[in-house]
Amino acid sequence: MGLFDFVKEAGKQLWGTGDAEAAEAIATEAGDPGLKDKLDVEIDGDTVKVSGEVPSQDIKEKVILAAGNVKGVSKVEENLTLTHKQPETGVNTVDFHTVAKGDTLWAIAKKSYGDGSKFKTIFEANRPMLSDPDEIYPGQKLRIPAKAA
Repeated sequence: MGLFDFVKEAGKQLWGTGDAEAAEAIATEAGDPGLKDKLDVEIDGDTVKVSGEVPSQDIKEKVILAAGNVKGVSKVEENLTLTHKQPETGVNTVDFHTVAKGDTLWAIAKKSYGDGSKFKTIFEANRPMLSDPDEIYPGQKLRIPAKAA
């Protein structure tokens, strides 16, 4: 179980007021609409609590980001389990980056990998939440995959 912080004033509006509507929006934003029936989402003020089963670590991270990169959400409390256990590598395979004013995916890639042209790695790691590499916003949290060896 984990607790993740987000910028409450940043984000887009994904759902109205219902928990079931939120589960559907989160599943779609994470790239797996079929998850909506496997996620239990509870909105408690500015905190989103999400639990259930997800097929992979990548999808787990995308669910957390999809729930948190929403205007009005400052915390995501997750209790997600993986349906397919992945081997422990002992290496952190992903970092998270909060977009600052003036950031571009190129600049984030340059800082993270030493090569701005690797921005596509970050873009792909955040699809379908990102549909355009030029459309990121301050306060948005992104997945940054580990540098390939």
